Amino acid sequence: MENTAETLPQYQKIDSVAGYEAAINLVIAQARRNIRIFDKQASSAFNSLERYELLRSFLLASRVNRLYIVVHDTGFLTTHCPRMMSLLKQFSHCIAIRETGTDAKQVYDSFTVADENHYVHRFHYDSTRGLMALNDLNEAHEFIDRFEEIWEASIQTVSATTLGLRG
Repeated sequence: MENTAETLPQYQKIDSVAGYEAAINLVIAQARRNIRIFDKQASSAFNSLERYELLRSFLLASRVNRLYIVVHDTGFLTTHCPRMMSLLKQFSHCIAIRETGTDAKQVYDSFTVADENHYVHRFHYDSTRGLMALNDLNEAHEFIDRFEEIWEASIQTVSATTLGLRG
């Protein structure tokens, strides 16, 4: 396949929390099938109207769309992000949220991957430095592989219902 201006990799440095959250929103907007998010914990952006609308639109776009989230600590997400919990309840069949197990707690960088070609990478969860890439298939696949390893080393701790049963 020949690269065009639309398929050439594009990179943008990130140097602030606001820039990081805006980059995640941009990558989410690019997603057509899968979104994979790994972070220390969910930020307040997961309760913003903008992130809610982006994720809701993504999930409504197709029955096969999937959202996977792994965080080291789900507490903030479950107690301070009612919009995200509302999405989980409405789309429980296509959202999965897990918390890292002991083996994965030492992973310190955060990333979000849309489909198999767009990503945001924060080099350390305590730093504001990062990179957003659009149309970078090679590096995106490396993040997907890392995500799968983290996913396997995590457990489901958040569900759509109080009892933990999906309805």
